[in-house]
Amino acid sequence: MSVNKQLAKIHRIETERLRLQTQLNAEKSQEERNKLGQFATPPKLTMDIMETSRRLIGSSEGIRFLDPAFGTGAFYSALLKCFSHSHLNWAKGYEIDPHYGNETVKLWNDTKLELRVVDFTKSNPPSSEQDKANFLICNPPYSRHHHLSSDEKLRLQRLVNQVTGMKISQLSSLYCYFMLIAHSWLADGGLACWLVPSEFMDVNYGRQVKEYLTTCVSLLRVHRFSPNELQFGDALVSSSVIWFRKTKSSTNCKVEFTCGGTIKEPEKRHILSISSLRDMRKWNYLSNVVEGFNVDTIDRLASPKLSDFFEIRRGLVTGANKFFLLSPDQISEYNLPAEFLTPVLPSPRYLLSDEIQADDTENPILKHRLFLLNCSLPERVVRLNYPSLWEYLQSGIQMGIHERYLCQHRSPWYSQERRDPTLFLCTYMGRGSAKNPKPFRFILNYSKAIAANGYLMLYPNSCLEKAFRRNPGLIRAAWEALKAITSQNLVNEARVYGDGLYKLEPKELANVFVGDVFSERLDLGEPFTAQQIEFL
Repeated sequence: MSVNKQLAKIHRIETERLRLQTQLNAEKSQEERNKLGQFATPPKLTMDIMETSRRLIGSSEGIRFLDPAFGTGAFYSALLKCFSHSHLNWAKGYEIDPHYGNETVKLWNDTKLELRVVDFTKSNPPSSEQDKANFLICNPPYSRHHHLSSDEKLRLQRLVNQVTGMKISQLSSLYCYFMLIAHSWLADGGLACWLVPSEFMDVNYGRQVKEYLTTCVSLLRVHRFSPNELQFGDALVSSSVIWFRKTKSSTNCKVEFTCGGTIKEPEKRHILSISSLRDMRKWNYLSNVVEGFNVDTIDRLASPKLSDFFEIRRGLVTGANKFFLLSPDQISEYNLPAEFLTPVLPSPRYLLSDEIQADDTENPILKHRLFLLNCSLPERVVRLNYPSLWEYLQSGIQMGIHERYLCQHRSPWYSQERRDPTLFLCTYMGRGSAKNPKPFRFILNYSKAIAANGYLMLYPNSCLEKAFRRNPGLIRAAWEALKAITSQNLVNEARVYGDGLYKLEPKELANVFVGDVFSERLDLGEPFTAQQIEFL
């Protein structure tokens, strides 16, 4: 068959593939697709990835192609467009879902493809090098850990350990297991390309993935798309593309790290040693630093940190906010006793100001007021002495509140974890905007209100508390210092998701580099450290 006829045939199949993809997606609910992590790669992105991969293959050897999460064959279609028919020795794919797999087998039945409609992670890798792929490319299922059963996590964890010697966290998403398990399917010297969520760069469970990429293989390039430019129209996820070769990594290896824009025309480009990448806690630093910055110094600059001044805790998690967080009208309606009610801040979107004043009873002066129901008395005591509270709790039982996960693990189920009020809070998640480019807000709280899980609570350490007692004016100065922390220092530690949503966990906020903002705002003249507070 001539080249033109071959390309025309591929074009016809690709047109049919896109129609089939749309049809099959429509026949499944979003919830079903989320569970199996089924999000097809867009055609333009597929071609950009394949064309970049073609330049990296760099060998006249015939291609042995493998896609462990085949779908309807977006990458296989791009492969046939980019490589001649004679260049392809064989092509294999795995697809776990018969809904997609059975139709896809029919679609590509007149090509070299061998597609197996089975679970890739339960299949046995080839023992011979010649039977292994020398070009593996995959958009693995983005299925979160809570969609995996405990037995499935344990099976996958054992398999990863068998293949790589690593013990991967059971909080890992399915794509992490896929990448590490596929190591035994790739021939020595073979090229692998993975289109995965960027979150592994920043979260704790991604540590083993980063270790694998920097020690077990030769990492060639990482491209991280901007969180504000979603690659998938049906998935709110920030994406990255990773290329590596199955050869042993050396400390002299150089890695190309590109960010933003497109794969072909990125906004930022860094070339760094593999050793510096190994030492970097979070790879999102590279997305935020300006081009030409010495990336080897990033982590060494990160001192002092917020953890030098504050203990940071997540706002309390009730397990059923609509039941446990009550308005004054609801409290009045159910006649709930005041001794079991604690003022709690509403969602950040209801705070019109970042400074919360208090009334004579130390309750926050807010239009949108909420109170936390928290009682540790045994049920028999509540029933005898607090009939209205008992009646309200019975309504919760009728709604199944007591059977929710967190409530089941509390005794009694209607008690709450302890949180003391604090002067300083930070919002847990946010997006930057033209009006306010900072994704996080620091709140100064003069009231006795505590916070739910929309906030992080910053408790000054003993030295800082002592300084505040000696000089209350330092409280506002410390708040101004918190607000002066740069957006870049905050997002360096944050997790970023699709559509530019940033989240900070307590340990991540604790790691935020504060530079000299504290010494400048508190007029100390020297860098502000916990030891120096003793002298205030």
